[in-house]
Amino acid sequence: MPRLDDLPPSLHAQLTGRDLIVFDGECVLCSGFFRLMVRLDRDKRFSFAHAQSDLGTSLYTALNLPVDEFETNLILIDGVIYTGIDSFAAAMRAVGWPWRALAFLRYLPPAVKRPLYARIARNRYALFGRYDTCMMPDADLLERFIDRPVRAA
Repeated sequence: MPRLDDLPPSLHAQLTGRDLIVFDGECVLCSGFFRLMVRLDRDKRFSFAHAQSDLGTSLYTALNLPVDEFETNLILIDGVIYTGIDSFAAAMRAVGWPWRALAFLRYLPPAVKRPLYARIARNRYALFGRYDTCMMPDADLLERFIDRPVRAA
């Protein structure tokens, strides 16, 4: 798994000390995962970023992931960057019981979890739909986005 220390210095500095979820804001399934995490993250452990933001695309680029189709969420927890099913498992482990039980998915053999995740990711728009634009959070939730635009005074 890539680590925060593997990122370019500018990204490393921006993300140090944060747990982060980067998601495709146009994907109905990915946005649903984001909304689930907001509900489950009672301690407000996670910050958020859209994959389509400057920060999101910089992260995907640094990790050698495509930036034309964001086929995986990125989850940064305690300096480790998770992708694919491992990202979901890590997020569930972080929010505690009973959701923590879903962390068992990380133990699936790669020969099972990689093709399974890839198939869902490639077909997510056809299966679940696509928003025309990234969903915009309300003002309280916007404070947890580290890629939010700076408001004019």
